[in-house]
Amino acid sequence: MSNPNSPNRQYPLERTRNIGICAHIDAGKTTLTERVLFYTGMIHKIGEVHEGAATTDWMEQEQERGITITSAAVTASWKQLKEEGIFKLRENEDIRVNIIDTPGHVDFTAEVERSLRVLDGAIFVLCGVAGVQPQSETVYRQAEKYRVPRIAFVNKMDRTGANFDNVVADVRNKLGANAWPILIPIGAEDNLIGQIDVVNQKAIIYSDDDKFGSKYVVRELEGAEIEKGKEAYDNLVAAICDVDDEMGMMFLEEKPISIRDVKEALRRAVIANKIIPIAGGSAFKNKGVQYLIDAVIDYLPGPLDIEPQEGVSADDPNVKVLASPDDAGKFCALGFKLWSDKFGRLVFFRVYSGCVKKGDTIYNPRTRKSERVGRLIQIQAAVHKDIDACYSGDIAALVGVKDVRTGDTFCDEDFDILLEPPTFPEPVISMAVEPKTKGDQEKMGNALQRLSEEDPTFFVRTDEETGQTIIAGMGELHLEILCDRLKREHKVETNTGKPQIAYRETLTKEADGEGKLVKQSGGRGQYGHVILKIAPNERGKGVTVENKVVGGTIPKEYINACKAGCMEAVINGIIAGYPVIDVHIDLLDGSSHEVDSNENAFKMAAIFAVKDALKKAKCQLLEPIMAVECSTPEDYQGDIMGDLNKRRGKIQGMETRGASAILKAEVPLAEMFGYSTAIRTLSSGRASYSMEPSHFEPVPQNIVEQIVEQRGVK
Repeated sequence: MSNPNSPNRQYPLERTRNIGICAHIDAGKTTLTERVLFYTGMIHKIGEVHEGAATTDWMEQEQERGITITSAAVTASWKQLKEEGIFKLRENEDIRVNIIDTPGHVDFTAEVERSLRVLDGAIFVLCGVAGVQPQSETVYRQAEKYRVPRIAFVNKMDRTGANFDNVVADVRNKLGANAWPILIPIGAEDNLIGQIDVVNQKAIIYSDDDKFGSKYVVRELEGAEIEKGKEAYDNLVAAICDVDDEMGMMFLEEKPISIRDVKEALRRAVIANKIIPIAGGSAFKNKGVQYLIDAVIDYLPGPLDIEPQEGVSADDPNVKVLASPDDAGKFCALGFKLWSDKFGRLVFFRVYSGCVKKGDTIYNPRTRKSERVGRLIQIQAAVHKDIDACYSGDIAALVGVKDVRTGDTFCDEDFDILLEPPTFPEPVISMAVEPKTKGDQEKMGNALQRLSEEDPTFFVRTDEETGQTIIAGMGELHLEILCDRLKREHKVETNTGKPQIAYRETLTKEADGEGKLVKQSGGRGQYGHVILKIAPNERGKGVTVENKVVGGTIPKEYINACKAGCMEAVINGIIAGYPVIDVHIDLLDGSSHEVDSNENAFKMAAIFAVKDALKKAKCQLLEPIMAVECSTPEDYQGDIMGDLNKRRGKIQGMETRGASAILKAEVPLAEMFGYSTAIRTLSSGRASYSMEPSHFEPVPQNIVEQIVEQRGVK
């Protein structure tokens, strides 16, 4: 195979890693990112999240709240550790690591989704005390969807109640992952002193007198460590043999298995998504991070280790097209994030093949337009550095590209490829927003437009009946942050209405509908006549329309107008005017007039027909249900359960973890407003909770009547 590396690139593809750090809220992602940047020499002072000084939490809102809101990209370079006994697959040379620190809060799930779409590997951070939490499961599923190889890091092993073995069992049982320890913490809580390096059968002991954790010694295993290390090594080798044929054959043929053989086989198994190695440590106490970075280099894939990116032809979606990582190939990249700041509009992109230079022209197959590349920049969180070229496998940003959306492909004009964009969940909550001063109306409209372009889970629409501007997103915090950004970045002060739930309507049985538009008042009239049938669709299938008209009773040229009418009719249901979901419509029959029929007449007739059918189809109102997990000292368990029951919650399960009780429940989103205050009050501030959208369920009839009344629907 010819060399895929351009002679001008600083780091060859095999020495490049694109990784994400993702986890549940407060598992320690940003703290870990900060340590990685420190040990790789990218920063010279460790910034702490609780002090609002972390490099990747650069937005004001992030620093104030101590949470990550937007995924931040940073680039570091790492020399693999030299000490005897530390594994090296390659010669000791610098490795380029592009890191994306993602948010943990469910409201910003789009940030995780789009980051995982373009990354080759991920560090999956878990809390040593809480183990697998609800959002850990969501992030894990997102990584599974994009087939991203992972290493798990059990963080916070210095905290009271931390238990490494419990978390490993949790990962296996709750996530169904084939997870095996490679770096086992020595001690826990205040006695955390180092790690057992399972592959090399050595102990790494960190010096307590060095507050940065840069000093450590590597020694032989002692006492109980010997047995623990040997057992972990045997289990790891057996697990690799089960999933890696090459290693399995060596084992069966009783050939000696060297440390290098173990590493190379483990690397193959991780890249094939068959094993998840687990390391334990404490990012905050600076114990165990360096060896985690070494494991990232050794076991997570570079751009050459993963399958070529598969796209389709922009002209024919049935034709598959591949983009292989090769600097000399045709250019192809995926724009995965838009961001506006004082420099203008940034488009973050990942290059899959070829290279792009300043002044080049790139093509967007969606818009069928070409644009010139004005500026290319490498992102260091909030710091931007101009670069001249960006090669395959790299992540960078373009400045000043117009008409672009999240998930757009950029390529050479003669390279007919369209990459699959990331997918995003539907918003679950909405509210009305208006500017405090009438003069800001247009300014607010433009600002909201820009924010919705940046964030694929943020929607803006105008309510046709009231004329209000409605914004919709993933949760209260999501909308609160966006209103805050309106004020700070776009200088628009707003008033907001009470948050509204994104209810949906659906039908429970089949029904026929007929719609007719007849207007004949001298001259050219309007005539359209449609007969159709509607039926419940599978959950999650959305709205589908099929043409079953025979004999041309509705002329072919009006079928699309009928379909458009059907789609328009389901935007507002008949119970309370909410969108109708999961419905299948068959166009069956109708009639036309050779002079008076036109597209508009048939569109209106189809709308009437759908509305007619919905009235007979026994529609029901659906509401979003949240999966809620509460962690509380046992003393408050009864009060919190009683409160969840009052909120129409269904308790799904209870378990004890240390001194805490974990309650799992499914609760309607409508009942969860202001819950953070309620749970604090009930537990004297000692309980915490997290929630994420689960599914839609029918609304009880007495509540339907209240909703209809509030909406003023007759």
